[in-house]
Amino acid sequence: MTLDFEPVDDLTGPGEAKSNLDVLARLFPDAVVDGTVDIEALRDLLGENAAPTTAEAFGLRWPGMSEARRLSTLPATGTLLPKPEESVDWDNTRNIVIEGDNLEVLRLLRRGYTNEVDVIYIDPPYNTGNDFVYEDKRTTSRVEHETAAGQRDDDGALQTGMESDRIQDRKVGASLHTKWLSMLYPRLLVAHHLLKETGAIIVAIDDTEHARLKLLMDRIFGAENFVANIVWQGGRKNDSRYVSVGHDYMLIYAKNEGALRQGDIRWREKKPGVDEILARAAEIWSSHEDKKTANETYRKFLKSMEKVGATAGVLRFANLDEATGRPYNADRDLSSPNLRASGIYDIYHPVTGKAVTRPQRGWAMTEESARQMISEGRIAFGDDETKIPRGKIFLDEMSDQVAESVFSQERTAAGKALVNLLGGDVFPFPKDVNVVGRWLDIVSTRNPNAVFLDFFAGSGSTGHAVMDLNAADGGNRRFILVQLDEQIEGKDGYDTIADITRERLRRAGKQIVARQSSEAAPIDTGFRSYRLTSSNVKPWDGRPDQLNLLESVDNLVAGRTADDLLVEMMLRMGVELTTPLETREVAGSALYNVAGTLFAYFGTDITIDRANEVAKALAAWRDEEPGDADTTVVVRDTGFVDSATKLNFAAALKQAGFTTLRSI
Repeated sequence: MTLDFEPVDDLTGPGEAKSNLDVLARLFPDAVVDGTVDIEALRDLLGENAAPTTAEAFGLRWPGMSEARRLSTLPATGTLLPKPEESVDWDNTRNIVIEGDNLEVLRLLRRGYTNEVDVIYIDPPYNTGNDFVYEDKRTTSRVEHETAAGQRDDDGALQTGMESDRIQDRKVGASLHTKWLSMLYPRLLVAHHLLKETGAIIVAIDDTEHARLKLLMDRIFGAENFVANIVWQGGRKNDSRYVSVGHDYMLIYAKNEGALRQGDIRWREKKPGVDEILARAAEIWSSHEDKKTANETYRKFLKSMEKVGATAGVLRFANLDEATGRPYNADRDLSSPNLRASGIYDIYHPVTGKAVTRPQRGWAMTEESARQMISEGRIAFGDDETKIPRGKIFLDEMSDQVAESVFSQERTAAGKALVNLLGGDVFPFPKDVNVVGRWLDIVSTRNPNAVFLDFFAGSGSTGHAVMDLNAADGGNRRFILVQLDEQIEGKDGYDTIADITRERLRRAGKQIVARQSSEAAPIDTGFRSYRLTSSNVKPWDGRPDQLNLLESVDNLVAGRTADDLLVEMMLRMGVELTTPLETREVAGSALYNVAGTLFAYFGTDITIDRANEVAKALAAWRDEEPGDADTTVVVRDTGFVDSATKLNFAAALKQAGFTTLRSI
């Protein structure tokens, strides 16, 4: 280790161009020469698997695609400003809400959250023909699109295809599709990094871009990882000219379907009404001494459940077990499909003591298995021995089902619920919290510790749904929401959509807590609020105001705090934003301890005496709970009175056993 502090800005992360080059260099050193890729050498190393340059590749293409892809590889240049005053339970929550352009935010999160997210749910703009708010400054305009597509030259639009009276409409439509694809492509590429290998993504869309989105997702996630095309029928449109198109889609892809299969992971959901039926059955059984009356009361209750939407798959469990009161049905056929010697034996009726009628081909189970089933109460006998017994199937053991790819749920209910929550109609067409929550739960395999990401957060339905899921089972699920600072002209006191997002989460959290019983374990209904902004470090671009070296010694933006620097340092070094943090005051400034493996000190005017004091405090704090992991120290680059002090500080840290030194 040299006696110096490596700049945090020199670090790179997964998916960034420099990191991609490093990966190639490790895999194919012959193909990387002097920091550049020799494409022909790489082609030779790949052999027959490398497509020739003249190959006509299959898949979605559009003008500006290469530039959109390049955007995903750029390192982030901004940072996030912490906003505790906008947050709820800042010190304890692990939920995050970020206001700002989601492409730059995703690039900021990539280092710390690669392979950390269980499920991504997004509801991107449906491309209704209006201008996009998401301007990446590199997406194509209509003129640029026509030029790239060969529809325009120096003299203007080419007059090809004039036999069609819709040629101009088609040109405009192609430009709009191009802009939409170029907006979404880099965001999905970065998002792909964030998913765990067993993770999945759900993308809501309508008919306008469904076909192109499917091809885009095939390209990014792989057609082999396509899981389902969910159809959500949300209501009728009786004023439609041709067909009532009231549905949306949810395209679902796995990050790695092979990993799901290898882990024998199956997506299931609770059958509707199961929990209520099981609870009511237990109550009826315990309150009735006469078990025949208990069964009659239970069946009347099932009739009422049919009226509120319980499915036939649940309602057929219409009997209460004679010994335990567990709901069951006797649908299991115990006869063997083939005549086998092991299935030829007698089973005796528990009341008459006589051998029951045996199926023609004998029993499906061995005699030993039959005895075990009888002892466990898993065989339903008839009134006497003349009836062939059936196997019992208990509801509490068959409470899960596979979700169907088509479902109906009126969308208007979601809008009314949000109006009631916020006290006004401030956000059009919010997603239904129950629908979002249902699919988040299914795709995350009901993991109570799952991490969810939504980078088109809108009104915050995803965060609301995650809190509801935790309230239902006491889980510790987390959400990360990203919403553009899109202006809404101060509607009902809200300046941006992100204002609505935060207020919705505040009110939903209070509502959920109010509904919880006093015995229920507390759940996380808070969130940390951040806002995207430029880096805390001033860029050096040779402007006249930077030529005064004395005034340029401090390279930090005026007004930024030590907490602001800490967040940027965590983002650059790939540390999750909600990592446990402690602070102590040392030599007049805060010394930060991030999970015991990273220390940060952003004090200024550090003299040799102060530097020694900080070095001793660092070593003492580290030694309070020594660990095996390498410990990193980060300091403010311009915090020392001179270079000699900085050098002495580095030497003191090295002597104390610190091996990694960084500066910001």
